[in-house]
Amino acid sequence: MPYFHVVFTVPEILNVMAMYCPEVFYAALLRAAGNALLDVGRSKLRAGLGCLTILHTWGQNLSLHPHVHCVVPGGGFSLDRKRWITVRNPLFLLPVKVLSRRFRTLLCQSLGEAVAEGKLNRLPNWVWPEQILAKAAAQGWIVYAKRPFGGPEQVLEYLSRYTHRVAISNNRILSFADGKVTFRWRDYADGNRLKESTIEAMEFLRRFLMHVLPTGFVRIRYFGYLGNHHRSRNIDQARQLIGCTREMRFKERPRPLLLCPACYAAVFAKDDSSQGSRFSDRSPPMPDYSFHAAGVIVKPLLNSSVRS
Repeated sequence: MPYFHVVFTVPEILNVMAMYCPEVFYAALLRAAGNALLDVGRSKLRAGLGCLTILHTWGQNLSLHPHVHCVVPGGGFSLDRKRWITVRNPLFLLPVKVLSRRFRTLLCQSLGEAVAEGKLNRLPNWVWPEQILAKAAAQGWIVYAKRPFGGPEQVLEYLSRYTHRVAISNNRILSFADGKVTFRWRDYADGNRLKESTIEAMEFLRRFLMHVLPTGFVRIRYFGYLGNHHRSRNIDQARQLIGCTREMRFKERPRPLLLCPACYAAVFAKDDSSQGSRFSDRSPPMPDYSFHAAGVIVKPLLNSSVRS
């Protein structure tokens, strides 16, 4: 069974809502993306789909770019739950234009209800949410499907690398000097060319902190038959209907090498088992002084903020 990767994006005009009311906007964004897939799956496939949704808020240059990545198995339960319906074409899940229209409707409705209930009252006085929603609803929204995953092993490999990313990783920060930060980014609008940008440190921090989510916000959510309440039962029933008896086995990923931030020495811990020494699960202590990371002198506070 194929697994599909679908991405939902929103017009830039809605970014102001994400800036001032992130917990309301991002929750509505995740719900709209998940429910759009379920609704179009029922209408086009006559099947109840399931999906995993992951919120990302950044672009490559740390700009605010809210979007949702979805992993969708290529099939679902029939409406009476007695059969398993698989997509006809392993390279095609659902029409993206229909998905984008349904997504637009659901998100604008949800945000309109939030306005009526006073949940967006932190917006500044110069922002008129009704006008913003009207302009957004008049635009064409973009939903696109990436290349399908090869199988469940590739899905878990992708998720293990992708779900807990932050806005920028250490290896993209090239230098910090004279109060300015230079970092590398990829310009998708210019043929995926790699570029470098140098900005003031305070501007760099401002951009980075835009992507710190509200305390307790859950950025990975499940919908349909993968919903938390009956997930185990649904998966068991799906495996029975598909006739799948193969046990899932995944190759073990190598553990990252832990280095002392002061001297680059590998950090080991004593192990009383027969295997001898092993890598320590605890990170090395952070010194109070600046240290070298990837050839760049970085303050501990900055390094901890951008660790991937």
